[in-house]
Amino acid sequence: MTLPSPVRPPRLRPGAKVAVVAPSGPVPADRLEAGLDLLRGWGLDPVVAPHVLDRHREFDYLAGTDEARARDLQDAWCDPTVAAVLCARGGYGVQRMVDLLDWDAVRAAAPKPFVGYSDITALHEAFAVRAGVATLHGPMVAALTFLKDPATQESLRATLFEPDTVRTVGQATARALVPGRAHGITLGGCVSLLAADLGTPHARPSAAGGLLLIEDIEEEPYRLDRILTQLLRSGWLDGVAGIVLGSWAGCGPYETVRALLLDRLGGLGVPIVEELGFGHGPTNLTVPLGVPAVLEASTDVATLTMDVPALS
Repeated sequence: MTLPSPVRPPRLRPGAKVAVVAPSGPVPADRLEAGLDLLRGWGLDPVVAPHVLDRHREFDYLAGTDEARARDLQDAWCDPTVAAVLCARGGYGVQRMVDLLDWDAVRAAAPKPFVGYSDITALHEAFAVRAGVATLHGPMVAALTFLKDPATQESLRATLFEPDTVRTVGQATARALVPGRAHGITLGGCVSLLAADLGTPHARPSAAGGLLLIEDIEEEPYRLDRILTQLLRSGWLDGVAGIVLGSWAGCGPYETVRALLLDRLGGLGVPIVEELGFGHGPTNLTVPLGVPAVLEASTDVATLTMDVPALS
């Protein structure tokens, strides 16, 4: 089985207007402004959605009400003058607002780059399944990694403006956990969010035929075990073509996490590359989701190479 290829949005040009939204948690104003300055330095014109700096009156882990967060995202996506939509931060909250979006209107609008990670995984899945649009698993505007790490910044900048130059993703830490070679459509993100999507009305029925990217943060080994076991028991991983592993910050000693990943995923019999350099680590490389790619896992090579640029 082969997953369908979603539509790739167009790349950005200097002077493009980009919208910054907060679909999940509240955003520190100083970090947001620092991120906006970086975007301006790239020649972009960032505009902040009306409710980005809101905080929910009762639940301070949310950036305003579900309705306001959904409206900001939908308005930005459907605005023909906006060339891309970038998330300000993750946290928690996407699952509360994703079904409030008018997906008919989203599908009718012209596709554009959408960037985020962590809790934003639920939106990556929604854009893929419900709108047929490829997205970018990458740093968020107010994230410390984006503000401090030059490699993270350059990976996103090049993907947005010069996607032909970054078709191969990987860093020196990447290596084969299970050797082999696989081809498929990229998908995935934060593994706990993928597991939380199971059983919901619009969830992807299976990762079959895909190259699955997964990472997470602050999930103890037994909780990661439970998440991965749930994905296995549900059959969601049946037929997956290959697996790419990112960061596991705060999930315990890496050798323990590594042994767990091999124990739970090695039996699938597919190539697995570890420590590719995306997610909640010190470097968060931008990885296209919804793009056909080749995964190489050997003693000499551990890379993910896109068949086509992330953006058209």
